[in-house]
Amino acid sequence: MLSKFRNLFSSAESVPPPAIPAGSRAYAVGDIHGRADLFAALIEAVDQDDVARGPAQCTVVLLGDLVDRGPDSAGVIALARDWSERRAVRALMGNHEEMFLDSFDNEEVLRQFLRFGGRETVLSYPIDPATYTAASLVETQALMRAAVPAQDIAYLRAMEDMVTIGDYLFVHAGIRPGVPLDQQRIGDLRWIREPFTSCKDSLGPVVIYGHTIYDSPEIGFNRIGIDTGAYQSGRLTAIGLEGTNRWLIEATETGGTISVSQRSIA
Repeated sequence: MLSKFRNLFSSAESVPPPAIPAGSRAYAVGDIHGRADLFAALIEAVDQDDVARGPAQCTVVLLGDLVDRGPDSAGVIALARDWSERRAVRALMGNHEEMFLDSFDNEEVLRQFLRFGGRETVLSYPIDPATYTAASLVETQALMRAAVPAQDIAYLRAMEDMVTIGDYLFVHAGIRPGVPLDQQRIGDLRWIREPFTSCKDSLGPVVIYGHTIYDSPEIGFNRIGIDTGAYQSGRLTAIGLEGTNRWLIEATETGGTISVSQRSIA
C-alpha cells in the first residue's frame, strides 16, 4: 500500500522537494460532486488540523466540480460559501460548474449537463421531481432560474482558473505540457486529461488537480491527483501542505457512517 503514495517517476530523484513559503499552510480538496455529507466532515477535519498545527497563513483551495452526480450539490455550495466567509477559501471552476452555468441559457449544454449528473444538481434545489420530469428543456431552464439562489450563481461565476502557492499550482483538470502557464487554454485547465495525466517530464510547478478519478491519490514528482471519486466511492480526499511536508486527510462513508483518517506522504 505504501508504494501507492511514493513518487511514481524515477526522475523525481533529481528534483528538489517542492515547498510552500515559510509561515504558510495550504489545503486542497478534491472533487466533491454533491457529497455534502463528506464535505462537511472534511471541513471539520481540516479546521481541526489547521488549529492543531499552530499559527500560519492558511489557504484552502477547492479544486472544482463541487456539483453534479452526488445527491446534494446545493448543500455543497452552501457549505463552500459559508466556509469562505470564515477563512481564506479559493474555489476553482471545474468543467461541471462551467456546464451548470452555461445550461441556464444554452439548451444543448443543458441537455448534456442533465445527462452527466446535472439532474441531481437541479433536484437538489427546491424543484418538484414530477414537475421536472414533465418539463421541456426551456421549462427546465425556467425552473432552474426560479430555484437556484442568485448568491449561488454569483459564487460559481467568481470561481478561479488556477492558484499558485509556492512551488505548487492548483488547477481543476491539469495543464497542457510544454505550454507556458500564462498561455494555457481555459478549456484545458477545466477538461484536459491526456497528455497531462501521463506526462513524465517536469511541468514547472507541481500540479495538484482533480477531474481524473483515481482509486488512491496519484502522487508523482510533477503532479498530484486527489480526485478519489467521492460520489461513487464514498471517499473525499484533501491534501495538506506546509514547507516540504505533505499529508492526506480523507472523509470516508461506510455503511452510512462517516469516518476521517489522516496520513503523511512523501
